[in-house]
Amino acid sequence: MLQEQVTPLPAGEREPAVAGKKRALFRLRRSWQLYVLMALPFLYLIIFKYIPMYGAQIAFRDYIVTKGIWGSNWVGLKHFERFVHSYDFWRITKNTLLLSLYNLVASFPFPILLALGLNYMRNGIFKKSVQMVTYAPHFISVVVMIGIVKELLDPRSGIVNQVISWFGFAPIDFLSKPGLFKTIYVTTDIWQHIGFNCIIFIAALSSIDPAQHEAAVMDGASKLQRMFHVDLPGIMPIAVILLILNTGHVLDVGFEKVLLLQNPLNLKTGEIIDTYVYKVGLASQVANYSYSTAINLFKSVINLILLISVNKIAQRTQHGSLW
Repeated sequence: MLQEQVTPLPAGEREPAVAGKKRALFRLRRSWQLYVLMALPFLYLIIFKYIPMYGAQIAFRDYIVTKGIWGSNWVGLKHFERFVHSYDFWRITKNTLLLSLYNLVASFPFPILLALGLNYMRNGIFKKSVQMVTYAPHFISVVVMIGIVKELLDPRSGIVNQVISWFGFAPIDFLSKPGLFKTIYVTTDIWQHIGFNCIIFIAALSSIDPAQHEAAVMDGASKLQRMFHVDLPGIMPIAVILLILNTGHVLDVGFEKVLLLQNPLNLKTGEIIDTYVYKVGLASQVANYSYSTAINLFKSVINLILLISVNKIAQRTQHGSLW
């Protein structure tokens, strides 16, 4: 009897679907700990990041608490137009951009410089002491930190003005000078976060192949030359990614610190979008939730556009990108 000739199935169809499901279940059971570990941050994102997006529609309604979200009237872009055409729009937008860009440009190099310096330290006790001193301010409460800053800059008893008086100059009321507001904010921000921010760069420096440094030393390179030609290229991808992430938060300036540093004399340059939202939308006699939500949604859209744009630019530099 002649046997039928069986035509072999293509490679992609040889394994039935049932076998594929069994293999997937086997991989799931084998690595269930990793999936459980991954589920925790995933649930956090769903519960605290994605579900609250449901409330973003308040920006397009005249929200009334007693009526709820769906019961409030739909008004479209009314609150966005109100914000864009408001008297304070250009002033607070300019203040926010200038303060954020000033902080980004001024503070970004310092953690890299600190990490490079710590990486070349050989005295263990001194290195650990520097790390402790620079890391500690990050864990100080913003309220406490601003209290320290106000005491240091006090025109009558502050140590800064006492030093100025020793040189024969008149005391300066720093916090009443609108032109000094941004510098005070950026300086205190560098002081508070430089140590903690350099941890990532220290980790990146530790991953550089020691053979590159050995070859540079044999070629007679100094420490400064090794920093420029070995260390900086090695941490450049990490620096670019952090720069992209920071650019995505250009309009998210530190609300608490700015609010605590503000006074009636420096509001000209110290009022930013976040403090404006708090005062006009929430702290006023009649809380306007729709208006404040519209402003924050507007700010988030601008941040998203900046994040995508900077990521596209980073892709062309070939130093790394988020996606």
